[in-house]
Amino acid sequence: MLMPIGDENHDRRSIPVVTYSLIAVNIFVFIFLQGFGYDVYFTYSYATIPAEILTGKDIVTGSEIIVDPITGQSFEMPGLQPTGIPVWLTLVSAMFMHGGVGHLAGNMLYLWICGDNVEDRIGHFKYLLFYLICGILSGLCHVFSTLFFGQNLLTPCLGASGAISAVLAAYMVLFPSKRIVFWMLFFVIPVPAIVAIGIWFLLQVSNGIGALGGQQAGGVAYAAHIGGFIAGLLLVNRFRKRRPYF
Repeated sequence: MLMPIGDENHDRRSIPVVTYSLIAVNIFVFIFLQGFGYDVYFTYSYATIPAEILTGKDIVTGSEIIVDPITGQSFEMPGLQPTGIPVWLTLVSAMFMHGGVGHLAGNMLYLWICGDNVEDRIGHFKYLLFYLICGILSGLCHVFSTLFFGQNLLTPCLGASGAISAVLAAYMVLFPSKRIVFWMLFFVIPVPAIVAIGIWFLLQVSNGIGALGGQQAGGVAYAAHIGGFIAGLLLVNRFRKRRPYF
């Protein structure tokens, strides 16, 4: 299994304060607000619920008892309750929530590797704006794909994956020949960004199609990944710094 551990792109000239802040906020939310992902009430309140985005209002449902088929243990799954905030804001709040330690760690690793150079190239404020806009667009892509393909509109969607997919797309456009370093057993393998990220995107498309065909998606919102990546490709050149002609 290949795991990214860094890149060979050390040309940045500024401290990536936005990238570091995003990582810190995501970790803070996961630990102190989500309770390491165990606070399901918080998750249901601030994750993106497709049905709520489509109707523009809170949806109230009753709780239900779920029995784990493996352990036989039962637990209560909370119903949806009004939060008092506009439902469209969950497209933003969901970006800072994660379903587990692995989900958080993987996203923050990719953001740490690629975010600093993208931030340096397009500027701190533009980078934050780019991140948030693409994250919102990725959430909308998930919402409408859920509607179009007849999936459960009440299943919450959360995670920074859509926004980080846009950061990966921006990195590929801005630094196509810079190499991302992967670790595999006893080997370190540097791969050009255009190859590594390009393969990653093709895997998202392939897995997304497979999920539509009945394969298990493992709770992964592939439409959000794909939508965020495409948004990043389309928008990055509008956000990049203009270089002087002389």
